[in-house]
Amino acid sequence: MSDPVRVRFAPSPTGYFHVGGARTALFNWLFARHHGGKFIIRIEDTDRSRFKPFALKDLLESLRWLGLEWDEGPEVGGPHAPYFQSQRQAIYQEYAEKLVQSGHAYHCYCSAERLTEARQQQRAQNLPIGYDRRCRDLTEAERAALAAQGITPVVRLKVPLEGEMTFYDVLHGDITVDFASLRDDKVLLKSDGYPTYNLAAPVDDHLMGITHIMRADEWLSSAPYHILLFEALGWEHPVYVHLPVVLAPTGRGKLGKRHGAVSCLEFEKQGYLPEAMVNFLARTGWAYDDKTEIFSREELIQRFSLEGISSSPARFSYEKLDWLNGHYIRQLAPDDLAERLLPYLREAGLDADLEITRQLVPLIQERLKKLTDAVEWVDFIFAEGIHYDPADLVQKGMTVEDARRTVEAAATALAALEDFHSQGVEGALRPLVEALGLKARQIFGTLRIACTGKQVAPPLFESFSIMGKDTVLERLEEAGQLLADMEG
Repeated sequence: MSDPVRVRFAPSPTGYFHVGGARTALFNWLFARHHGGKFIIRIEDTDRSRFKPFALKDLLESLRWLGLEWDEGPEVGGPHAPYFQSQRQAIYQEYAEKLVQSGHAYHCYCSAERLTEARQQQRAQNLPIGYDRRCRDLTEAERAALAAQGITPVVRLKVPLEGEMTFYDVLHGDITVDFASLRDDKVLLKSDGYPTYNLAAPVDDHLMGITHIMRADEWLSSAPYHILLFEALGWEHPVYVHLPVVLAPTGRGKLGKRHGAVSCLEFEKQGYLPEAMVNFLARTGWAYDDKTEIFSREELIQRFSLEGISSSPARFSYEKLDWLNGHYIRQLAPDDLAERLLPYLREAGLDADLEITRQLVPLIQERLKKLTDAVEWVDFIFAEGIHYDPADLVQKGMTVEDARRTVEAAATALAALEDFHSQGVEGALRPLVEALGLKARQIFGTLRIACTGKQVAPPLFESFSIMGKDTVLERLEEAGQLLADMEG
């Protein structure tokens, strides 16, 4: 590559940022970082009726969460500012006029009603739908007459009526397009002075020095129009890489809301790590070899290439994402994991603090697939009281009296402890097996329900130590009272 790599991610903020868009952004970012190039964010917001300020905020927060810092763009600036297309109107109007003057575009005065009527006639006659080019060859006098009526025209690209073009796409190879098949002379500049995508995107791509356009497959059909515009202005067009869609987990149709979380920050709320999300998205449609699944960010940058991108759509697998997330959670340093867990515990309404959360991490780290899973594992630690069915205190093969004797004996043994660390707790409770003539699973099953309210909980002795002597004794007393009521 003779020119330094410059890629752009150019979303239209009309809704929450979709993980399909995040994958496109990631591929662009990895390609730029691999080649020591620049990653540019450009906001395509010329359709003011659809632009949503919250969507822009969500987009930038999502990119930051994923760690996809940008070299030029909103809040960063750069040599090609502004990076909002709504602020670049004068630039587009200048180039639209140049295209008209050179004969590569023309003014169209057709009203919306006239265009609708023409499309209805085309449908009625089973003709291809597209602009019928009524204004393409107006005389100077005809244009002057229409302008005199106060009609503000749009500017349309003058697509050749015959011949063909061939252009290359990295994933699709050589693509030949017959100009006769391009039925529509696309609108470049609307009557309100705002550009369409078909003018703004190629103009900005040239002015911002974009070398590679990596975007969704749905834009492949626009490439011929953009290449015509590049050629009309005497510019060399960038390298095209049109990425296949991300499919639903079933493999049928595009990934959508009905398949679960699809907005980037929704995955953050559900407890996914950005490290896992980046690894997962990179492997959704790209491969380094046929066996490696786990990549650090540095390894992805080092190994990413366009040749590794599949030309076929890739399925979004929540199962694989959960597996990867669990792997990354297990790799975190305990203090790091504790700091990441704390916001989720507090969001769930638990009065959690960092020190206790640090103590809990070794007990649950291996069990977590998502950060939110921690809530269900440890909520009993921070709760003022717990709730359970008293019948659960009576383990299989026990009587109500056995269960009551168990909690009373445990309370007596633990009350005598000065050292309430896990070793001391275990040393006080193990002898109860022989003393009460019961099985260990029965005794510890009863004590687990009494103090955690759960059938399955983190290791019991360590949990008791973290809960503290007063809380454990209080819960054992409550359990004893419940069992006494059952006996009575």
